Amino acid sequence: MVKTIGNPLTWTAEAASAAGSHVAEATRRMGGRETEAPQVRQITFDDLLAALAAGFEDFMALRSDVLALVVIYPLIGVALVLIAVNTELLPYLFPMASGFALIGPVAATGLYELSRRREAGEPTRWSDALTPLRSPSMAPILALGGLLMAIFVIWMLVAGMIWQVTLGAQPPSEAGFLAQVLGTNAGWGMILLGIPIGAVFAALVLALAVVSVPLLVDRNTGLPMALVTSWRVTRTNPGPVLAWGAIVAGLLVIGSLPLFLGLIVVMPVLGHASWHLYRRAVAPR
Repeated sequence: MVKTIGNPLTWTAEAASAAGSHVAEATRRMGGRETEAPQVRQITFDDLLAALAAGFEDFMALRSDVLALVVIYPLIGVALVLIAVNTELLPYLFPMASGFALIGPVAATGLYELSRRREAGEPTRWSDALTPLRSPSMAPILALGGLLMAIFVIWMLVAGMIWQVTLGAQPPSEAGFLAQVLGTNAGWGMILLGIPIGAVFAALVLALAVVSVPLLVDRNTGLPMALVTSWRVTRTNPGPVLAWGAIVAGLLVIGSLPLFLGLIVVMPVLGHASWHLYRRAVAPR
């Protein structure tokens, strides 16, 4: 029995050592193995349309596999609405719905992997979307997801302050919510203040994530290089990248109607298209 259980102090030391090894390994993976910075290319508005077309083609070819993965998106959207409507979070309804897109790049990781496999001519099944979970890049992808989630939380806090400054601290009733927002000067002040501030958050996420997650799926570059590469793509192609952000926002709005059911098609098309945009913006190894 003693030999099986071991001394408690010894067990604790071994557990701490194992945990330290895992932390060290995760930290090492953050830096990746590749040391040469990826080459960034110029893209045009035609590249955006081509990426969307290729994304739709991937969706049609893989739809039986993809639909099993993305049916959760409308469920999340409906859940957010129900939470907001039935609690004092009603003023956060629009920030929640729009801010959900801030973590979209990480949520589409599986779609990037499916597009990568199809592009390489490899067999593709829905379970292949889980492959990144076992890759060395999973640690930096999760770290990036944490960063995007932190930005989402900050956006929610700012949205709450905007509501209090313009419409007051008292939560609205369900019946009077739209009337208060669209039928008062304070409500329009909140809209005119909230939209540009929200756009700043969206632009920050776009610059950080336009190619970073697909790059992490494709190569073992590490998180710092992935973020820098995404920023370089944005700096090299400010017009097309901003246009891409507008396309993504517009399609997400369309996909949210009715009852977020359109996201079943919009989310996978955008996920696959983001992979093809990455391929056009970053030169192969």
